[in-house]
Amino acid sequence: MAFRRTSGSVVCPSCGSLVGVNDDKCYTCGRANPGLWGFGPLLRQLGADFGLVPIVIGVAGTLYLLSLLLSGSDIRSGGNMLTMLGPSTEASLLLGASGGYPVFVLGHWWTVLSAIWLHGGVLHIVFNMMSVRNIAPITAEMIGPARTAIVYVLAGACGFLLSSVAAMYFPALPLLRGAPLTLGASASIFGLIGALVHYGRKSGSSMIHEQAKQWAFSMLIYTLLPGIDSYAHLGGFIGGYALSAFFNPLTPERGDHTLVAIVCLAASVLAVAASFLTTYSLIFS
Repeated sequence: MAFRRTSGSVVCPSCGSLVGVNDDKCYTCGRANPGLWGFGPLLRQLGADFGLVPIVIGVAGTLYLLSLLLSGSDIRSGGNMLTMLGPSTEASLLLGASGGYPVFVLGHWWTVLSAIWLHGGVLHIVFNMMSVRNIAPITAEMIGPARTAIVYVLAGACGFLLSSVAAMYFPALPLLRGAPLTLGASASIFGLIGALVHYGRKSGSSMIHEQAKQWAFSMLIYTLLPGIDSYAHLGGFIGGYALSAFFNPLTPERGDHTLVAIVCLAASVLAVAASFLTTYSLIFS
C-alpha cells in the first residue's frame, strides 16, 4: 500500500464519512483537510489515537533503557519505590531531565520538552505507561488524536516549567514542591486529565466529567507523597485544561492540528538530543 493517497476517497478521521482525498473540508462534519494530505489512510492504520500510545511507550521505554546503560554501575538500587532501578543523576541530565538546575543554572530551557520522556525508576515508568495506555485513547476519542498529542507534549512542558520556576523562586510549602531536577510523564498525564475535565464540562457529559475527576483525585493522592513533583502535576493539569479550552474540543479537528502535533512530538525528541550534545561536554570535560 502506498504511503500517500493522491486520488480517490478516504474516511474522514472526525466523523467517518467518505470524502475526496483532496477535499478542502468534510461536508458532513466540517473538518478542514479531512484527507490529511493523502496520509489519512496510513494514519488510520495506527489506530484511533494515530499511534500516540505506542509512540510514547516506545520512546519512553527506549530512553529508560538507554539511561540505565549510561548510568553503568551507578544505577540506583535503594531509595523509595519509584526510584528503584533508576538512572544516575548524570544520565538523567544527559538525556534532558528538567528542573530549576537545568533550566536556570545551565540555561537548558528545552528540557521542559525532553523531560516528558524520561523516568527515574522501573515502577515510575511502569505506572506512568499504564496511565498513558488507559487515558490517552479516551482523550483521543473525545478531543481528537492530534489535539491529544499536542496536549500531551505542551501540557507536560507547562508542568516542568512551573516546577522549575517554583524550585528557584517560590517559597517552600508543605504540600507543594518544585524540583531542582525533575522528569517523568506524569505532568503530561495530568495534562490529558485536565483536558478531559474541560471536555466533560464543555460537552455536558457527566460520565466523562466524573471519570476525569476520579482520575484527578487518585492522581492527587499520589502527588502528595514525599518526593513527588507537585508543581509539575499542577502545571500539567492547568496546561491541559487551558489547551482544551483554546482548541474548543466540540469543534472538529483540522488538518493543521496534525501538523502541529507532529512538530510538538518531533521537537520534544530533538530536545533529548540537544540535551545530550550540550551536557556531555559539561559532565565529561
